[in-house]
Amino acid sequence: MSIPKGRQGKLEDTEDKYILIGAGPSGLAMAKNLKDQGIAFDGFEADAEVGGLWNIKNENSTVYESAHLISSKSRTEFSYFPMKKEVADYPHHSELLQYFKDFAAHFQLYDHYYFNERVTSIARNGEVWNIETASGKKGTYKGLIIANGSLSHPNIPTFKGEFSGEILHSCKYKNADIFHGKRVLIIGAGNSGCDIAVDAVHRAQKVDMSLRRGYHFVPKYVFGKPADTIGGMIKFPRPIKQRIDTFLLKWFTGDPTHFGFPKPDHKMYESHPIVNSLVLYYAGHGDIKVQGDIDRFEGKTVFFKDGKKEDYDLILLATGYKLHYPFIDIKELNWGKVSPDLYLNIFHPNYNNLFLIGMVEAAGIGWQGRDEQAQLVAKYIKASATNPKKYEAFNQKKAKGNPDMSGGYAYVKLDRMAYYVHNDTYRKLLKKGINMF
Repeated sequence: MSIPKGRQGKLEDTEDKYILIGAGPSGLAMAKNLKDQGIAFDGFEADAEVGGLWNIKNENSTVYESAHLISSKSRTEFSYFPMKKEVADYPHHSELLQYFKDFAAHFQLYDHYYFNERVTSIARNGEVWNIETASGKKGTYKGLIIANGSLSHPNIPTFKGEFSGEILHSCKYKNADIFHGKRVLIIGAGNSGCDIAVDAVHRAQKVDMSLRRGYHFVPKYVFGKPADTIGGMIKFPRPIKQRIDTFLLKWFTGDPTHFGFPKPDHKMYESHPIVNSLVLYYAGHGDIKVQGDIDRFEGKTVFFKDGKKEDYDLILLATGYKLHYPFIDIKELNWGKVSPDLYLNIFHPNYNNLFLIGMVEAAGIGWQGRDEQAQLVAKYIKASATNPKKYEAFNQKKAKGNPDMSGGYAYVKLDRMAYYVHNDTYRKLLKKGINMF
């Protein structure tokens, strides 16, 4: 009989602790930094193990059997805890799960977590937070840190008409067996959509992709090395970098319109690129056909806005995700149009004991960027008790609102880009905040 991991029994002395929700990459980074600063906390994880979405056995996991990192391990790992040499450049999800298990064990984080404990309710009570879990545990905590991830709640669009075949969101996709012998339409072309299209090619009768807009495609390897490790020695001004990299990219991947994809409606780096050249390979061979935007469904027939129509057996929605905090009234998170409006995407403008970790996207930010978020939060909390002068100085900066975190890039106006930042600009701001304490 295996010994259960994590904390057991009832909650104790919660009034003197912070509550941390989530044991994925951001949650583990936060747990380590709280531990480093000597800050008492209870961690809660709905699953039986660490790893978040990278644990495919987690019921909320959105990874599939063929899933790998889209950034290289050296640009994604925690800098102080490198992945093993034998791990691939672009690790499989099983390698990543082991990495997080090793991380949690190395920094002795398991004993700080209650596993199989889903937090179902959080309510502000004056200056503290009352919480309740699905198993009936209740506690009152002095502060709240949310690190439950941003890629678990599906964004499901609506369409005119009804489709009589099967419709599935990519969050439920696990392997290509579901495509066997079927006519498949994948709606959306994010990184997951393109990965799944490549999976489907080997099993489906036909594979089409419906796109509303164009993308920039980046190969995983350039000159035999991971693409995101090439360059960077010379820092060019933003407009020059965009022009140079766009020109170079066409050398390696070609013009996406040649393969039937729409022309991008934005410049390089103004939206998250597709890190996948295989989808272009299969499109070039006719194994993947690109369709336009959808007008309506009728039975198994899909009508496209350009006048074309095709019959399908299965539609897979690769339409992304929405931020999801079902355990708390989103008004408490200073919710804007589509996401919380927080200082540095972390700090509540009015509550000094509420934080979000991991609500950030940027090319190249990796888990080290999330760790720097966690460092700043832990030092801020520590200063609230030990250095009121520096604590108050940071609060004054927080009250002035966010600086420009875009690095001058005109990011496309999409919901998923609401918390997108420029990596270098953002991390300089984080480090400046860390150095205040």
